[in-house]
Amino acid sequence: MKTSLGVETHVYPTPVFIVGTYDAEGRPNAMTVAWGGICCSKPPCVNISVRKTRYTYCSLMQRKAFTINIPSRDQVAVADYLGIVSGRDADKLAAAGLTPIPSDVVDAPYLAEFPLGLGCTVVHIADLGAHTMFVGEILEAKSDQAALTAEGKLSAKLVQPLCFVPGDGLYFALGKELGAAFSVGKALDSTKD
Repeated sequence: MKTSLGVETHVYPTPVFIVGTYDAEGRPNAMTVAWGGICCSKPPCVNISVRKTRYTYCSLMQRKAFTINIPSRDQVAVADYLGIVSGRDADKLAAAGLTPIPSDVVDAPYLAEFPLGLGCTVVHIADLGAHTMFVGEILEAKSDQAALTAEGKLSAKLVQPLCFVPGDGLYFALGKELGAAFSVGKALDSTKD
């Protein structure tokens, strides 16, 4: 028997994205977003959802571009700060000691200190109610060398990304590896001999 929890955002966990944008004057800004994720593989797309009241919302509507920067576990305080202070009121990047880097392909800045960044151009916008969803096609991915294996492959163990649990309002780091995707479940597949 399961207990009803009501209608809430109980998706465990959500990613922690640092969304980089330029405002109308070309000033770089960043905002933490936990409502988002991969939404298409071909073309590669991600989605983020932002409230209309957020300073970043206007930048997304005007520039039609953003970066997603992935913070590591040791950047949890910076990630939280970028979500609780508005770029309307403060130069958050300077206060957090972050360095904006222009993208070669999208009209939005990467943040040098985060291990992974995705450059996106907005291809769809949907008003969902409290939030507006922006779907961004990924046109570029950049990684720190320290986040790559010796073979040059991106590694979650090296990135050490943050996760957010909405119901609890807590950040977590990834736990231990449990098994290889598209493989560990084969033991349950009775159609294969």
